[in-house]
Amino acid sequence: MLLEVVGTICYAIAGKCQQAVYTISMLESELFTKAAKESPKDEEALNAKLLIRAGFVQKLFAGVYSFLPLGLRVLKNIESIIREEMNKVGGQEILMPALHPIANYETTGRSKINVLFHTELASGSKLVLGQSHEEIVVPLVKHFVQSYKDLPLAVYQIQTKFRNELRAKSGLLRGREFIMKDLYSFHLDEGDFDVFYEKMKGAYRAIFERVGIGEDTYLTYASGGTFSEFSDEFQTLTDSGEDTIYICDKCKRAINKEIKEKYATCPDCSGKKFAEKTAIEVANIFPLKTKFSDAFNLRVKGEQGKEVPVIMGCYGMGLTRLLGTIVEKNADEHGMIWPTAVAPFKVHLLTIGEAAQAKGASLYNKLQKHGISVLYDNRGDVSPGQKFAEADLIGIPSRVVISDKTGDKIELKRRNEKEAKLVTEKELLGLLSNS
Repeated sequence: MLLEVVGTICYAIAGKCQQAVYTISMLESELFTKAAKESPKDEEALNAKLLIRAGFVQKLFAGVYSFLPLGLRVLKNIESIIREEMNKVGGQEILMPALHPIANYETTGRSKINVLFHTELASGSKLVLGQSHEEIVVPLVKHFVQSYKDLPLAVYQIQTKFRNELRAKSGLLRGREFIMKDLYSFHLDEGDFDVFYEKMKGAYRAIFERVGIGEDTYLTYASGGTFSEFSDEFQTLTDSGEDTIYICDKCKRAINKEIKEKYATCPDCSGKKFAEKTAIEVANIFPLKTKFSDAFNLRVKGEQGKEVPVIMGCYGMGLTRLLGTIVEKNADEHGMIWPTAVAPFKVHLLTIGEAAQAKGASLYNKLQKHGISVLYDNRGDVSPGQKFAEADLIGIPSRVVISDKTGDKIELKRRNEKEAKLVTEKELLGLLSNS
């Protein structure tokens, strides 16, 4: 079977409970996708070249991709990390529709923005596909929130967004259809908003640390547009980035090029020296003030019984864009190098030669029983060279090889290291369980 579930049931005997362990792993011989020998010729971005070639995604047309078994596992791992951090700050998860009445956008004055996809019902009612959800979340919250006692509130979703980009490019970094986490916060006053805003900065930093790009991701001043003087972007350094940022040598706060000419010194510390870098925007957060709450007349009764406006904030993070950024940051000439927290599997198990098949099957089961997810390359009709090359391309953190040459030992090689080592099965299980 393609997906194998191995585990033990939790049961009570004489007051003791055996904890269940379930690990979903995969036999590569039954994986319907296949790695390609060459990169797609119509892709320029590294993330798209590697993800398509390795069989993680497939392009339908520019800016629209299907996520295949390996790619979907990575996406779900990123989603789990984001969900955990949003829940920690008190976010409540919801799921809002992708079809929106154009009337809601007319209420906020955004019906003419050029990224909207327009459609309509058979009855003729005008609709758009959701490019963000301010126009939907505010009427939703208004239905339930009437008093200061109902605030503060933070709701978020992980959902598909649609934007009619004039030129979708850079693989997953700029799409027409993409998955995004958007959180909206609602507050009684500016002070409460400021506290939550800082909390969200910390949550985003935690996410970037966990997915392996924290060290090279900078909080960056950007234009606040119609909402405020500034918004905050999180920019990850990479040569393939579309943005130019200037990092303060003194406090490490960055400024986006679009507003840098307005500030000769750092807005945070008055520092005067900056390092110019190329980066990818991986997330943004910004105050909405009362723009949307005013449009829908979202007000609550304060402690004195007088109605007051509701102050809002918006906090976005593209999951598919984040996945593409992780690839751009973690690759070499051979392929991708997945950080353990988001990798499709923890171990890539390879068997070389017929004699190794029985040992491989046994180790495959033992790894799962230890809670270690495995992609097992049990293919008998593929050369050792092709197996090794595809393992490097796919980029799973640990490669484990059983062959006649290793005898009673097992070869372990970390994807981000050059040298392999021979270990016993017991040593292997210990190393992988603790990594």
